[in-house]
Amino acid sequence: MDIIVIVGGQFGGEGKGKLTSYLCKNEDIAAVVRCGGPNSGHTITLDGKQTVLRQIPAGIVNPKTKLLLAAGCLIDLKVLQGEIKAFNINPNMLGIDRNAIIIDEDDINIENEIKLKERIGSTCTGVGSAVSKRVLRGNNLRIAKDIIDLRKYITDTSDELMSYSKGNNKIIIEGTQGFGLSLYHSPYYPYATSRDTTAAAFLSEAGVSPIVLSDIIMVIRTFPIRVAGNSGPLPNEIDWEIIRKESGYPFKIEEFTSVTKKLRRVGRIDLALIKKAITINKPTIIALMGIDYIDYSSKDATHYNHLSDKAKSFISWIEWEIGAKISLIGTGPRDDNLVDIQFIGLNLRGKERWAR
Repeated sequence: MDIIVIVGGQFGGEGKGKLTSYLCKNEDIAAVVRCGGPNSGHTITLDGKQTVLRQIPAGIVNPKTKLLLAAGCLIDLKVLQGEIKAFNINPNMLGIDRNAIIIDEDDINIENEIKLKERIGSTCTGVGSAVSKRVLRGNNLRIAKDIIDLRKYITDTSDELMSYSKGNNKIIIEGTQGFGLSLYHSPYYPYATSRDTTAAAFLSEAGVSPIVLSDIIMVIRTFPIRVAGNSGPLPNEIDWEIIRKESGYPFKIEEFTSVTKKLRRVGRIDLALIKKAITINKPTIIALMGIDYIDYSSKDATHYNHLSDKAKSFISWIEWEIGAKISLIGTGPRDDNLVDIQFIGLNLRGKERWAR
């Protein structure tokens, strides 16, 4: 069994969902485990359309891939049930760990009452409040096994993952947000999320020992983003028009947060944060998204040789600075806007698909 953890190296929005979706479409992935909660959305390409998922794993693109929500997940029942209905998901497709937390309406109200949005730029989706209730272990907390409507999906995620240990099965643990938002390790605390966002934390949420880990894929962006408002420092912050002019994009480019639909803040790449993320996560594979923001002429490329010299120079510079090769290069928003320099997975690691 190969277990692959996908983590973000900046402030979220790096393309973890896109990469998970890509791997599920192109590799034989037995199961995908989603960590985190509805405070962050993962964007995938489904039936040719860009689709945002807030609860269901990005593995939904492959009907043969089992979808699992980890014990560390936080569940907004309206969001989850809406996605189950929208994508016609049945109990054979989805398993929800019995100990996943349920976010109640009062969790959202509490976060608004203590002005989390104003203080730290929180999405106020109730995640932090629900986490605090779990820590306090009061009788006002509900978990997934308590919900009648979820009983047909209830499982033990850890046991289910271990059931794949016999045979050459590949598992993806789909992390959430990014290293710069880690409750423990962000250099910008308290401008952080309510949980740790490292590979070790995601393994813990899923109930998997590090000893069975095969790969850690860390995803970074050419231009990191943060959510709008008072969400904390973003080194080298710029505006989207600067990126448009420098890249040669022939039209206006902007990105909006997948949950609150607010214009994202954007900045130039912060090498210090990425190097710290590498030190703590120890990724075996690096993915770089957004090379089209460096040079529009590289947009939609799927082969390294089709990238412009400007794009290649930027990639080489990043590789030199971080001391590691970049194996996957995003060239646009869709799942197939990707240059895949090597196959992913323990058995195929190191075999280059195309020579540089």
